[in-house]
Amino acid sequence: MKKLIISLSVFASLLACKQEAKDEMAKNKIDLNYPETKKVDTVDTYFGTEVKDPYRWLEDDRSEETESWVKAQNEVTFDYLNKIPFREDLKKRLSDLWNYEKVGAPFKEGDYTYFYKNDGLQNQYVLYRFKNEGDEPEVFLDPNTFSEDGTTSLGGLSFSKNGKLAAYAISEGGSDWRKVIVKDAETKEIVEDTLVDIKFSGVSWYGNEGFYYSSYDKPKGSELSAMTDQHKVYYHKLGTPQKEDQLIFGGTPEEKHRYIGASATEDDKYLVISASVSTSGNKLFIKDLNKPNSKLVTILDHTDSDSYIIENEGSKLYIVTNLNAPNQKIVTVDASNPTPENWKDFIPETENVLSPNKGGGYFFAEYMVDAVSKVLQYDYDGTLIREVELPGVGNAGGFGAKKEDKHLYYSFTNYKTPSSIYKYNIATGSSELYRKPEIDFNPDLYESTQVFYESKDGTKIPMILTHKQGLKLDGKNPTILYGYGGFNISLTPSFSIANAVWMEQGGIYAVPNLRGGGEYGKKWHDAGTKMQKQNVFDDFIAAAEYLIEKKYTSSEYLAIRGGSNGGLLVGATMTQRPDLMKVALPAVGVLDMLRYHTFTAGAGWAYDYGTAEDNAEMFAYLKGYSPVHNVKEGVSYPATLVTTGDHDDRVVPAHSFKFAAELQDKQAGSNPTLIRIETNAGHGAGTPVSKTIEQYADIFGFTLFNMGYEVLPEKVTEDIKG
Repeated sequence: MKKLIISLSVFASLLACKQEAKDEMAKNKIDLNYPETKKVDTVDTYFGTEVKDPYRWLEDDRSEETESWVKAQNEVTFDYLNKIPFREDLKKRLSDLWNYEKVGAPFKEGDYTYFYKNDGLQNQYVLYRFKNEGDEPEVFLDPNTFSEDGTTSLGGLSFSKNGKLAAYAISEGGSDWRKVIVKDAETKEIVEDTLVDIKFSGVSWYGNEGFYYSSYDKPKGSELSAMTDQHKVYYHKLGTPQKEDQLIFGGTPEEKHRYIGASATEDDKYLVISASVSTSGNKLFIKDLNKPNSKLVTILDHTDSDSYIIENEGSKLYIVTNLNAPNQKIVTVDASNPTPENWKDFIPETENVLSPNKGGGYFFAEYMVDAVSKVLQYDYDGTLIREVELPGVGNAGGFGAKKEDKHLYYSFTNYKTPSSIYKYNIATGSSELYRKPEIDFNPDLYESTQVFYESKDGTKIPMILTHKQGLKLDGKNPTILYGYGGFNISLTPSFSIANAVWMEQGGIYAVPNLRGGGEYGKKWHDAGTKMQKQNVFDDFIAAAEYLIEKKYTSSEYLAIRGGSNGGLLVGATMTQRPDLMKVALPAVGVLDMLRYHTFTAGAGWAYDYGTAEDNAEMFAYLKGYSPVHNVKEGVSYPATLVTTGDHDDRVVPAHSFKFAAELQDKQAGSNPTLIRIETNAGHGAGTPVSKTIEQYADIFGFTLFNMGYEVLPEKVTEDIKG
């Protein structure tokens, strides 16, 4: 192994070493000739301020001009990536490590027990089933047969109440638009015409005769980028054409809801409807399905909280809410008078964030304690039965089952431990290992540690660092700092095959729990939204500074990475502090903060971001950090690999196109600024394994190459244990 030495000293006596390092680094320079990106004279005016948008034409995803630009950019990018000497080595190691059997937790529907399994390198998981323990499982549904290249994936599955019918959704090319197909669970035959144009929806059966789903009217213009802001709930009765589906909720011009969900309770007594105008906060309604022509009853008529019904016993409702309880609690109320003044605490709010589930006649209250799982079991009277004994420190998930089930299954993982499945006896509280993967990775050679550091304003932020044991704190460890920080989403410990390969190369994987996430409840989320969004970037910058100060790494060996809202995080951080990192990896990012709300369902993100049309102050704040608008002439930006998908209809690829064009036009240094555009791919869900492996080989190859590596660091072996 040969690792290029990059001096980090600022002392004059080592200037010669620094020059030598620069000479060595020159070996890793690949000549680039970026495609010319034309500029147009588009100008928008916000509150009297003119803002140029020279790459507006790239927003037209249907134009031949945009298609040609995408092709030209990919030619340059892949020519560069193909010249990285160890790219194929990374791809081989990723493929080898990925190639192990992965099995999901079983679940029972009707007479069968179902489970998902991937033999190793299959593009999509296959759904198997068996009737009795010991029976040879049979294939029920194989998404690998949906398309030749694996880009059509399973987007959801729901069984009728008796388990005799299955409705499954498919996604083509990674799109959020779905088709729904119904098949006979016994014969596996398709029973009726395919339903089309369904988006942001589950399928909730009412008995065995039909189901509820949600969708938008197909937009005029591009279905990948045109705005969709009027969600509707429909009921589909089996055997009838989709055009006759009954509109249940939504569709009134005076009251638009961008996200509406509908589900029947497990006992089919109530229809529950949640209606939102943004990704946070919802109204809540119920309808008595046992009474013909019953009216919707309002539980919450405002969007000041996130609230949903988790269970009912007859007319007694159990509601999970953060209304006046930022860390969430469960309350009970009778359906006859379900408004908040009648609520009674069932599982009160605590200092930790609650994420409950139910099964076997019990509630399982999962808490995040500094992003690590703790699970308590309660009965339906609110009596604490026990704390569930987990296999270790990490993230436990699942704890859901039908009311009559005697066992449930949960998963357990952390950053260095592949996910294992445990079978839990609901009555006794005993867990037994159900399935542990056989993988060519020894977690005993690695360690995962949680640290706390101070952000710019003194707020303490937790961060988990995972790496080889015996790490040398010399500032030269290649490090990926990964973050998200938004939409109340929590980053909890979980194993990643790709990150395991990164750590095998001597890499550190660092994950801070930034404000804007949900790790510490609604207050933590709100502290990273709208006019406080800069807190998120400050938290991320402080994480990088901590890693450098403690000599885990240095700016020459640091990469920052994030996707979607995390892509915004990377874009904002690299434009505010381009000196801080060597490599930037923004994926499917929200990068044009002045126009994000004009595409698809983007207006629904306004709770977190605000919009440039709100007021002059909000416009100025957004423009102040919008990555597309803060690439400056004459600045040396880090080596940047922007990644996106040409069929991303959630965060449209125009964000990434415009950001890459700005960087290529204004980059002052010699660091490459490339964009890798996956074709026939969307926001990420359902991406075939083959494409995922290629993406990570390119991302890690680009990162290590630009950190100065000519060959890969040696793979961890058993003989260096201890």
